[in-house]
Amino acid sequence: MAIATKSLQASGHELSESDKQLQLIQSAGLKPFRENLSEVNLFPLKATQLDVFQINVGKMCNQVCDHCHVDAGPDRKEIMTRETMELCLEAIDQTNCHTVDLTGGAPEMNPDFRWFVEQLSAKGKKIIVRCNLTIIVANKKYHDLPEFYKLHNIELASSLPYFSSAKTDAQRGEGVFDKSIRALKMLNAVGYGKEGTGLILNLVYNPSGAFLPPDQHSLETQFKNKLRKGWEIEFNELFAITNLPISRYLSYLVASNNYEKYMEKLVNAFNPMAAADVMCRNTVSIGWDGYIYDCDFNQMLDLKVSTKNSKHLLEFNLQQLESRNIILNEHCYGCTAGSGSSCGGTVA
Repeated sequence: MAIATKSLQASGHELSESDKQLQLIQSAGLKPFRENLSEVNLFPLKATQLDVFQINVGKMCNQVCDHCHVDAGPDRKEIMTRETMELCLEAIDQTNCHTVDLTGGAPEMNPDFRWFVEQLSAKGKKIIVRCNLTIIVANKKYHDLPEFYKLHNIELASSLPYFSSAKTDAQRGEGVFDKSIRALKMLNAVGYGKEGTGLILNLVYNPSGAFLPPDQHSLETQFKNKLRKGWEIEFNELFAITNLPISRYLSYLVASNNYEKYMEKLVNAFNPMAAADVMCRNTVSIGWDGYIYDCDFNQMLDLKVSTKNSKHLLEFNLQQLESRNIILNEHCYGCTAGSGSSCGGTVA
């Protein structure tokens, strides 16, 4: 790692995160991602049909998590306007997409969040909200969120790094675990996570250090047993998501001299089956300002889609988007390691 860090410092100018990734992986003597894809006849990686819109409605958040790839926090001012939301609705109407996945930051902090959900609900779309849980108990104006979610049959994907306060608070901040438990109880109280209600509450786990997530099924069993025994909490599924080496997590890897070891783990765990099923092939990611990306991670690196004339919602072109080549970089190893990783957990 000393070689890679030195080369970055000696460059004399600020590198983009994409260039930084390539320089780091070359310094570590590892194979670039596209070479592995070429060997299994997946390069260039092509989009398929457009099934999912993942929309980042803003980077404002009530938490500041150590490994957040969005660099979200209370001081972020990037917020999607209602005008841009209307562009999203117009684009969605041009497709046969079945799911709209709302993320942030804390998406609920966008002042037009509820209006947007109501519009999407009226279109009959499946709506997923990436909820950090603590937002529900952060302020009285959010206390009715469980009822609002229920009214629109929203599927929740809620972050909970672990079933103990020590590990959760270390990653997400002091007191986060206790607040998350309170929120989960409120969600259970209206039926979320309960058998037979149809109200889906999934939890999201990502590792707290420089290691890959364990087997998703085994981890889900542990979470269910611990949360049921300790707090009588129920949920549907657990999604185990690999940390991708960008933004705060990349800074952590470099600062802790863990970059080479972590990337070696990702490269050595490359799985062609996972690569064939990565979520960017049937998903587009919409930024708070209306620009279009292959995935949420590319969005944070400002790697817009490769289409010639459809990089923003103002020029949305379904044909171009469904025939595009996916923009790749070294962080893509995180989605193809082991059983693979997506916003819905493992893929292979």
